Amino acid sequence: MKKQLFYIIVLFSFPAIFISKSFSQGNNAVYSKFDFIPGEKVIYYDDFTSENVGDFPAQWNTNGSGEIVTTENFPGRWFQLTKGGFFIPEAKENFSENFTIEFDIVPKNTTNSEGVYGIDLMLVSGTLQNPGEGGAIPGKAGIKITPGFDLVSWTNWSAADEGYKDQGSSAFKFVPNEKYHISFWIQKQRIRLYANENKILDLPRGLIAGYTYNIFRMETSDEANPIISNFRIAAGLPDMRNKLLKDGKIISYGIHFDVNSDKVKPESYATLKEIAQILKDNPTLKIKIVGHTDSDGDDISNMDLSKRRSISVKKELTDNFGIDAGRIETDGKGESEPLNGNSSSVDKAKNRRVEFIKL
Repeated sequence: MKKQLFYIIVLFSFPAIFISKSFSQGNNAVYSKFDFIPGEKVIYYDDFTSENVGDFPAQWNTNGSGEIVTTENFPGRWFQLTKGGFFIPEAKENFSENFTIEFDIVPKNTTNSEGVYGIDLMLVSGTLQNPGEGGAIPGKAGIKITPGFDLVSWTNWSAADEGYKDQGSSAFKFVPNEKYHISFWIQKQRIRLYANENKILDLPRGLIAGYTYNIFRMETSDEANPIISNFRIAAGLPDMRNKLLKDGKIISYGIHFDVNSDKVKPESYATLKEIAQILKDNPTLKIKIVGHTDSDGDDISNMDLSKRRSISVKKELTDNFGIDAGRIETDGKGESEPLNGNSSSVDKAKNRRVEFIKL
């Protein structure tokens, strides 16, 4: 029997606003209702740093065209979708029933429109080997999310329903040439979509039952040429409470930092909130926060960075969640204790982590 995979097709035609202040500058209040927590096992990651500017990234497939670029306004390397078509990250490992997808995006278009258009985001049940399966309605089943001028619309479909089934929309305005952090959280049929701290969609039956969704898919028109980066897929539903209290350690990928920085990014809020709640519910519990890096850069710099990051995480827990500093120790291991090799972007993403260890 042919294994079914899942595609997410996202059409983006929206502008974005990115919030970059740290919690200590007030963003903890903005993110107070942000409940997104990444999956516990990284199965795909691409920040496009291992390939040359001007090339099409090796871990992606398309029937359009694109290239890796740099930009003055946004540091790092970005993948720009330059000609309309589908764009699929070739994540071959099973996503599982519960998984998360995250990436940064700057919506752009060639017409200087005030609104975003020409982008579809999809999760699809199909095969990586046959991205054209289903034609205009890809795969065996899926959901399509389309950012418009001031609405985000969605529709789902399946072979069992012989086409489209349900649809809806939510008010949200994306702005061209602004940076957004996009997060998808899938729990079986339930799908949630966030842009920065805003929860845009929460659909309990967004995905039709009876299918395996293992493909993310973006589709663009020729007029849309967005740039994306830091694309991550993580499987599993973290049970941080049991892992810390019973197993004695949490390995977290939910604490985010800028490259070579110890500044905690605001989308880390929900993970920090969960850790803080565990500590509040167990007043005698003490922990050690340990930072880890990949092998990029020199040993001394990585060791220093990992120590500073663990101190920053402690500061967030004490300053913004009221945890007694005496209950928290910090340390950093740099690149000295990798979970995997450092030969691929996925391995490096797995090695970049923050551990919370029960004392």
